[in-house]
Amino acid sequence: QVRLIESGGGSVQAGGSLRLSCAASGLTFSWYAGGWFRQTPGKEREFVAAISRQGVIKYYGDSVKGRFTISRDDAKKTMYIQMDNLKLADTAVYYCAASHTTATSQNADDYEFWGQGTQVTVSS
Repeated sequence: QVRLIESGGGSVQAGGSLRLSCAASGLTFSWYAGGWFRQTPGKEREFVAAISRQGVIKYYGDSVKGRFTISRDDAKKTMYIQMDNLKLADTAVYYCAASHTTATSQNADDYEFWGQGTQVTVSS
């Protein structure tokens, strides 16, 4: 059974930092591209960042470029996103996802497996 479990969410003041982790099990994680998405009530899921197998290629959404950094540790079967200089607009539920069928993708439909999400709340 494939599972992706996010952790590291919480509440932080604007300008602060958080690091989210996504621990994978039930799959050979190194064979999968990874992605982070976020969603707020009433809005569509928004692309945050993606990383290819072996971490060679990384993409970021325009709203997080320069502030967020995606990475992976295949030995630990874990993907991360370091979020710095957080803004109120970053408040959302953050989801990690894994794809075996794409090198990297900003499209949520390309990801086969999803975590349950972790809440990030940024306050002033």
